[in-house]
Amino acid sequence: MAALAEASVADELCLPAAVCELLCGTLPRASSLDAALRVIEHVRQLQLGDGLLTINVDATPETAFDMPPGSAGSASDEVVELQRLWSSNPAAYPLGGRKRKPMTPWARQLLHRAEVFIGEGDARLAEVFDDHARIASLGLHAVINVPLLAGGRCVATFNVLGSRAAWQLHEILLVRLLAVLAAPWVLAAR
Repeated sequence: MAALAEASVADELCLPAAVCELLCGTLPRASSLDAALRVIEHVRQLQLGDGLLTINVDATPETAFDMPPGSAGSASDEVVELQRLWSSNPAAYPLGGRKRKPMTPWARQLLHRAEVFIGEGDARLAEVFDDHARIASLGLHAVINVPLLAGGRCVATFNVLGSRAAWQLHEILLVRLLAVLAAPWVLAAR
């Protein structure tokens, strides 16, 4: 939070009135998960440009996230299974797609500790994601993964990839805000 307190005016998140109307007027009237996420994706495109939005849910048969780190059978030596609930590009990232993720530093940070992950640049994405070549082929070079929480634990992830090599603070804050707005829809659908 100290970094946020030191942010400059250039780092402030300022949204146009039309975007606020979409989020405050249109989003609450969405009739389905898909309709709500289309509004959120539209805002993401308006504010951040080209990119990808996906939502993954924890599909691990018996999740290890409830166990303390380091305990026998804990998340530190488990494999997590994620299933894609929504995608802004279903041709490249189809709905229902599954990923098995070992408990890497990325997985411990995002899935176990429920902390936002920011990955910037092709080299960083290659360290973290097996599908980094596909990501790069789509012209995407940076990611923000936001944990969506239920009962204090990560049960889904809100994933935004962008064509930039690095994120600005106001972009990170926008993605986190969009994740919070998507959370009730995602939690109701999982």
